[in-house]
Amino acid sequence: MLYQLIGVITGLIGIIISLKRFKEGKTSPTVFVIWLLAWLSLIIISISPYTTSYFANIMGIGRGLDLILILAIIGAYYLLFRIYIMIENIEMELTRLVRELALREEDEE
Repeated sequence: MLYQLIGVITGLIGIIISLKRFKEGKTSPTVFVIWLLAWLSLIIISISPYTTSYFANIMGIGRGLDLILILAIIGAYYLLFRIYIMIENIEMELTRLVRELALREEDEE
């Protein structure tokens, strides 16, 4: 019962924060919908934990916890990939800026 309360409260706080960030323009509509679905899933799973077993059976996975772990691993790899791409883009932009500054300094001399 306690984990259900914690899950629902965490989900509601997550929805509020996601909505606030979306209204401030800090997240795109796509990212907002993804987070909204994640927080709603947390609330639904907290209220009715057997839903994971239902979806696991549909997908041919033994237990609900296995489904959650598989989805968490897939999500973690996706986030890792996105972070890697962001770092690459930042490195390329930084390289471009440094080259541009070096050329400006050379022209000033």
